[in-house]
Amino acid sequence: MKRSIKETIARLLLLFAGLMIAHLGVTLFLLTNLGADPFNVFVQGLFRTFSPFLRILTHGYTHITVCVVIMLVLLVVDKSYIKIGTVVCMVFGGPIIDFFTALLEDTVNSGNPFVIRILTLAAGCVILAFGMTIVIKSDAGTGPNDLVAVVISDKLSRPFGLIRIIVDVCFVAIGFALGGAVGIGTIISAFLVGPVAGIFLPYSEKLVSRLLGLGTGFF
Repeated sequence: MKRSIKETIARLLLLFAGLMIAHLGVTLFLLTNLGADPFNVFVQGLFRTFSPFLRILTHGYTHITVCVVIMLVLLVVDKSYIKIGTVVCMVFGGPIIDFFTALLEDTVNSGNPFVIRILTLAAGCVILAFGMTIVIKSDAGTGPNDLVAVVISDKLSRPFGLIRIIVDVCFVAIGFALGGAVGIGTIISAFLVGPVAGIFLPYSEKLVSRLLGLGTGFF
């Protein structure tokens, strides 16, 4: 069924809202200095590997480059997963992290004790998981590791939460080998974000449906 222009715009707005929420969570992970989330361990590894030779690179630019490569690969594998919102996620994810980092860096790193940093990291995990489910259920596209996990989950008919863990562990392994920062936050993210997102998914689907006027019930 073809969507109206109004519904397409509404879904893109929901996607962008979810993208902002998810990357707020990612930024909290990064700023606690307890280890980046899995995808950004991979991005950090690439950034640290190539930035000495390419001075123009930032974390955000590296993020965009990786996302473009993933999109090109999926265009060959199965282009049906690439939507207009996918491009939004891939292009704006890195700059959003840079924006939130500049906004929150002084606050998060203002001499907080370890316990507060752990709590900040846990909050980042929940925020990231919730934001990414809004992005997924907007059905307008999704971000890089979510996209990879969604494709594999669909192709193999396996639970999204489990596949997301496997994808995240692979990103961590490669990123760590390239010099990405791995810590307790990375472990928490790799093994917790997928299952937490799995819990949020049905509620986010109902929330998105209500906001689009496609349903009335929430529970």
